[in-house]
Amino acid sequence: MHLSSRARTLLLDAARSLRRVAQVDKRRSRVVEEVIAWCEAHDIEPGPRLTHGRLRLDRDLLERIDDTLGALGHPRLEDTLAGLTSAEQARLGNLEHKSVREAPRRQRVLASLPAGDPRPGLASRPRDFLDLDRREIALVAFDVLLQVENLDSFYAFDPAIPALAGWSRPLVLYRGDRHYGGGFAALAADWSATGRPHLYLGDFDAAGLHNALGSGATHLLLPPLAFMSNRASGEQLPADQIPLQASLRDHAARLPADHPLASHLAVLLGEQRGLLQQWFGPDESLALLPLG
Repeated sequence: MHLSSRARTLLLDAARSLRRVAQVDKRRSRVVEEVIAWCEAHDIEPGPRLTHGRLRLDRDLLERIDDTLGALGHPRLEDTLAGLTSAEQARLGNLEHKSVREAPRRQRVLASLPAGDPRPGLASRPRDFLDLDRREIALVAFDVLLQVENLDSFYAFDPAIPALAGWSRPLVLYRGDRHYGGGFAALAADWSATGRPHLYLGDFDAAGLHNALGSGATHLLLPPLAFMSNRASGEQLPADQIPLQASLRDHAARLPADHPLASHLAVLLGEQRGLLQQWFGPDESLALLPLG
């Protein structure tokens, strides 16, 4: 039997309170019952501290619990486990607390970069797709960030297109899902502080534009207006995205009448038609439009 993360949190909070007061009373609850059962399993007798309605925690009891944790090879109460990787938790004791550990992909991003040296046994290709720790990427080495919403389009995209001719060192990243979304969001926040352009290539629908604005993107990559007007469809603008349109209408209202994005937004918000990224046509025809 070992203490759960909730039980450790309760005891740690009590230990901090005991720096100011002599005792802390906890009403009997599921987590308190867990602490009581753990103490009994390890021959720690609460004695008169335990009544029908509460458990009284004091410094002596907390010290006995802490000493027992150390003797068992478990992390002591002050050894914070939240946000640590499993390897970091391992250095503090024998137990893994998955519910509070840092997820293995929490800092990871999926990048598309020019291919490096050929690897034995692998076919050569123009781009390498690398799973990277975003903290190990030197943002200063890149002049533009390109966020690609859809994974299939990410793998197929080559940044050597006219719309990106003004940048020689693009950082092309998958926007992410439950595996890579956290790492990308953190990197995008760091990128925003550099003041350099952040491009968004994804579905032309309410969710896509909402994501672009929320991520701090400065520009969209979209097909020309004539292509968009001809190909956009109401079938590619899901009804469940309608609630997202309110914020987009507010954004559109703040744009000047002659803003390059205004006509595209008229297709989306006025005509209620959208276009998925996979229907954009050749990447070479994409145009760069400022978001604001």
